[in-house]
Amino acid sequence: MKTKLIVRLSIFFLCSSISAQTIEIAPYLQDANPTSIKIMWQTDFGDEAMVLWGTSPKLGKRSSGTSFDINFTEKRVHEVHLEGLKRFTTYYYKVKTGKTVSQLYQFKTPPFAGDIKKFNILAMSDMQIDNEHPSKFLEIVEDGVLPYLKSKNQKDVSENLAMVVIPGDLVQSGTNFSQWQEHFFKPAQNLFSKVPVYPVPGNHERNSDFYFKYFHLPKNGSPEYAEHWWYKDYSNTRVIGLDSNDGYRDIKQQLSWLEKLLKKTAENPDIDFVFAQLHHPHKSELWIPGETDFTGKVIKLLEEFSKKTGKPSLHFFGHTHGYSRGQSKEHKHLWVNVASAGGAIDNWGEFEGRDYDEFTVTQDEYGFVLATVDPSKENPSFTLKRISRGNNLEFRDNELTDSITVYKNRVAPIKPNLISLNNTVQEIEGLKLKASPFTSKLTSAIHAAAQWQVATETTFTKLVFDSWKQHENWYYKVNRQKDDDLTDEQVRRLQPNTTYYARVRYRDQYLNWSDWSEIRTFKTKKND
Repeated sequence: MKTKLIVRLSIFFLCSSISAQTIEIAPYLQDANPTSIKIMWQTDFGDEAMVLWGTSPKLGKRSSGTSFDINFTEKRVHEVHLEGLKRFTTYYYKVKTGKTVSQLYQFKTPPFAGDIKKFNILAMSDMQIDNEHPSKFLEIVEDGVLPYLKSKNQKDVSENLAMVVIPGDLVQSGTNFSQWQEHFFKPAQNLFSKVPVYPVPGNHERNSDFYFKYFHLPKNGSPEYAEHWWYKDYSNTRVIGLDSNDGYRDIKQQLSWLEKLLKKTAENPDIDFVFAQLHHPHKSELWIPGETDFTGKVIKLLEEFSKKTGKPSLHFFGHTHGYSRGQSKEHKHLWVNVASAGGAIDNWGEFEGRDYDEFTVTQDEYGFVLATVDPSKENPSFTLKRISRGNNLEFRDNELTDSITVYKNRVAPIKPNLISLNNTVQEIEGLKLKASPFTSKLTSAIHAAAQWQVATETTFTKLVFDSWKQHENWYYKVNRQKDDDLTDEQVRRLQPNTTYYARVRYRDQYLNWSDWSEIRTFKTKKND
């Protein structure tokens, strides 16, 4: 009798162990709002989707959701929508499927629009696996993002970071099911379980069903193209996701949707900044073949929005595996390549490149970008920081290699003066324009750019010379603007016996332009 009981108990425990689910993809957060959030995870089988949650580790509440197959096997992705949450509040949770319960995690809900709370947004892209360095994305997260944020604020990452945005190329091949678990979710599980993640598709996703099953993105874009383009608000910042891939960048409806959204955003007093993300660059200093005209059209819409409203904007992109940061000439709009978070570096000289006027910094490296937004009532601002992990030749341990701050409200530099030029006679070749030193009402402002123009009439519609230079221009590891103080400029190729008009303006590092200087006139000598 005793033997039979032991056998029965052994069979019971054996069956129990066989029937226990395995959490293959740890919980990750989606579509967070001040009063709700979605939690997703994957198990090897089992339909139960349960989240145990509360405002303390004791939990106390439970919510159930739905499950669905992911690749026509017993594997299941689970999704639970938590509602009735309080804004800007820390919650703890565990997920449960059958007999399996996860470890304890935590997250923090967003604030309402109008709440004066500083927050961070993490931007990184192109973490598809490089077989020569297969653990690079894991390194970016575990040795880069998490310890860097911990060093700046000793609290949990969920307290430091509002969201993660990823402008494409999450995996090497979006149609390869195993890559999503092994190459994307697993390396980042200690980040995505605590901070909501918002990607857009890159070319490597291949428009895969896996991408659209794994993510629950806001469904506020065009209904027939759900989750291809969308937007998400966090406090005073609107984040817009776009699809720049073949088959979607040619759909006129996407740009029409963006134009209408920006018009509504312009009328929304709670939104100070617009951050767009899409995969492909309009211009790329490291890799010209990766450029697309579609992104140029997006930039034009964002520039027009910023010009009309005074609300600064930017676009995050990837595709080129390196970092670049630039700015539009006439607008408070930034161009930011946030790669590479794992994909093989596009090294200097490896591909066709070009030194574009817009870009101040380009680096062939791994790393990530942190945007710190300050919704201050006096003058809202955001600061971008590039945190570098170096490359395969030179390692950098979370080194700050670039930074820029942009304020919403304009405090213009003092208008410069052109010196010793009015009504003078000048040589055809070798004319050097000279202007007064840079000054500003802001004590922190520095001279970041200058634009010089020479024309044959006072409206400056017929320009014979137009020069725009930044205070630094890091290209091919060399600062091509070194020792240029931006207060003078060489002019060549003038015609003899001609009257010209000249002017100059200055820009500070916050993207504020001064007014144009008073127009100065000069005449070139006759030919001998």
